[in-house]
Amino acid sequence: MTKVASDDARIAELTRELDDLRSRQQAIAEILRAMSRSRMRLQPILDQIVEAAARLCRSDGCFLHLVDDGLLHIRASFGAPPEAVEYERLHPEAPGPGSLTGRVALTKKPVHIPDVSADPEYTFPATDLGRYDTLLGLPVLVEDELVGVIGISRRNGVRPFESGEIELMATFADQSAIAIATAELFETVERQQAELARFLSPEVAALVSSEEGAQLLAGHRAYVTVVYFDLRGFTAFAETAEPEELLDVIREYHGAAGQLVVAHGGTLEHFAGDGLLVFFNDPVAQPEHELQAARLAIAMRERVGELASGWRKRGYDLGLGAGIAVGHATLGRIGFEGRYDYGALGIVTSLAARLSDEAASGQILLSQRAYAALEGNIEAIPVAELEMKGFARPVQAYELVRAVDLS
Repeated sequence: MTKVASDDARIAELTRELDDLRSRQQAIAEILRAMSRSRMRLQPILDQIVEAAARLCRSDGCFLHLVDDGLLHIRASFGAPPEAVEYERLHPEAPGPGSLTGRVALTKKPVHIPDVSADPEYTFPATDLGRYDTLLGLPVLVEDELVGVIGISRRNGVRPFESGEIELMATFADQSAIAIATAELFETVERQQAELARFLSPEVAALVSSEEGAQLLAGHRAYVTVVYFDLRGFTAFAETAEPEELLDVIREYHGAAGQLVVAHGGTLEHFAGDGLLVFFNDPVAQPEHELQAARLAIAMRERVGELASGWRKRGYDLGLGAGIAVGHATLGRIGFEGRYDYGALGIVTSLAARLSDEAASGQILLSQRAYAALEGNIEAIPVAELEMKGFARPVQAYELVRAVDLS
């Protein structure tokens, strides 16, 4: 071979290596773009991985399985016949020698099958549907735990993968694992926030799962407005009602309360039968939190009044009582490992509960401090001083009639 021919060959080899490097960088960049476009959604990232992998090593198709309950389920594919994809979807794979995915799951290492038809242990039926001749499987590992398998196929003749291609795709699988783990983490956080939002407002759920929220959970002091609700006549009703009737009423009541609490920006501490404790101005500071609490109480009175009309037709005599108090409380995580609430402790919570106990059906009672904070924004009338358990002196209370529209 002449020197010119040798140089040409070397240039051609370097050009191929450079093209491979560019292709790899482009594939990785596209996965990163997919992550940003999808806002860390898992499925768009999986779709991008299989497309990039097929193009990166000049293959005809690619599929990606993720582990779920010990089985590998197909989650994305590119270039594969629909009938093969459907078969894979209906037949999740277990670790074993009979398929490419199963072998990778057994070894947690790349598996290369140069000629599927010449491999006596390969028995997976989808090969005939997909018309695969050569296969390469790559483990997707996160901290040495198998989370998935990338499978790459070549059709129309046996075309084994070169060692350099296998190394390249193994590195690509490692980088894909990072993208998958990150997307799954973000989706897990979103699911947790959605679960929190069943108990707290969406804003509070987001805060509680943040770094700042972790500090709030540890315990702090805040000035809050507390509203306590319960149903008049509920004890007598619970003693005589059938269990199904009792659950129906509680579900209707809780459903209405949950919607209104979120709509008014309150933090629901807990449901306790017919008792509901809601507070405002923590963990998110709220302007006019006293007025928000008053508006919630009025909305609850109206909504439960509508429900009570239907309950009376079924023979249930129930009505809502409410108490509102304003003051300082200690707030944070209360409970035990595995079952926590975000709660408020202090005399203000006791006062709201005692006012609710004293309220007649359809009545909302305010503490002296709550009335002073709301004066000018509400119409209220004084009631007799109340002797209440836990309080050494009588408590001056006011009945909230309505909120005043100042617009």
